[in-house]
Amino acid sequence: MQTRIHPDLFHLPEVREADSILRRCVHCGFCTATCPTYQLLGDDLDSPRGRIYLIKNLLEDNAIDDKSAQHIDRCLSCRSCETTCPSGVQYARLLEIGKGLVATRHTQSISRRLKSQLSRWIIPRNYLFKPLVKTGQLFRPVLPKSLAGKVPQKQKISSPSRLEIQAPEKRVLLLQGCAQRAATPNVNVALEQLLRTKNISVSMMPDEGCCGALEYHLSAHRDGLQRMRDLTDKLHERLQDVDYIVSSASGCGVTIKEYPLYFSGDSEYKIKANEIIKKVVDVSEIMEQYRFSCAPIQAVVHTPCTLQHGQGINGEIERILESAGITLVKCRESHLCCGSAGTYSIMQPDLSQKLLSRKLAVLQKNAPEVIVTANVGCQLHLQSGADIPVMHWVELLHKQHAIHTGMTTV
Repeated sequence: MQTRIHPDLFHLPEVREADSILRRCVHCGFCTATCPTYQLLGDDLDSPRGRIYLIKNLLEDNAIDDKSAQHIDRCLSCRSCETTCPSGVQYARLLEIGKGLVATRHTQSISRRLKSQLSRWIIPRNYLFKPLVKTGQLFRPVLPKSLAGKVPQKQKISSPSRLEIQAPEKRVLLLQGCAQRAATPNVNVALEQLLRTKNISVSMMPDEGCCGALEYHLSAHRDGLQRMRDLTDKLHERLQDVDYIVSSASGCGVTIKEYPLYFSGDSEYKIKANEIIKKVVDVSEIMEQYRFSCAPIQAVVHTPCTLQHGQGINGEIERILESAGITLVKCRESHLCCGSAGTYSIMQPDLSQKLLSRKLAVLQKNAPEVIVTANVGCQLHLQSGADIPVMHWVELLHKQHAIHTGMTTV
């Protein structure tokens, strides 16, 4: 794709990066076949190919109109198009650069600005988000069904043993995640107990903080980058003490693995990030090294976009669960997004609900007993409309392993 970048923009490093990405696109249209919003709306401007043209126009004109901004906002950033693209176009990075420029050249509605600011202010701050979740859980029985479905179900937390493991096989630093810590805390409790059965020591950082994904994806790039720097410093201090840095939330995991990309203009932090990501793994990448035995149950797997398209890990959860004795129910359209997509369900509720209905229809079609996923956002979103339980796959593995082996949680 040929481009003529506006002279007022060409001096910006991120614009030159976007220009390089644009030039890889050959307009083939393969991306439209796997784009969730194009499948729903049938408008080429709501496909990756169409949005690429809109971003190209933005870079050439240094301006954007309301309708074009709306098409860009509708993107889920699911990255299914990247998996499909034969030319290797880094669409997600292009989109982030484009959205950052849109934010300074287009005035959002009051409603959208308010949603964005509240999300950025509350969710990354555990001292705010956790009490809000608990309040919602308290009043959940009397809330309207549409609102109650958005509140995480209350979980009983069983504390793992804190006895120090002598001569551990591996040492894991477990990331808690800002949303997961408040909304689905049992995930990491279950994971810690499973890892300890394999003689793996687990540590956490009480002052971990947010990975920066939420703010960055809402076009608050400066704030998002500062959170990324803060977490990079904390992780870098712990590097020599651990063998793995493990995230059980695939959205956090893909962000941290891509820190060097975000720090492309900051040599100090890019060096630190490159050292960190050598030890950062998704939970599936460490759990695949071990074997578990589980009581039988029929489950269906929803692999989050951040795992299959972002991290390029697909089929690993299925292999782990099947090897443990869990029966997996097949479903079609496994590549399509559930509609959660970070804050997408807040910012684009109508489209998000349509995608949720489509996803749940295929997940529940063959009557599984439970739906499992690998990211807190997907888990909560699917749970809001599902007729059967929804949980993180680590929770299911822990539960069925405990039933089969009589493992006691303490």
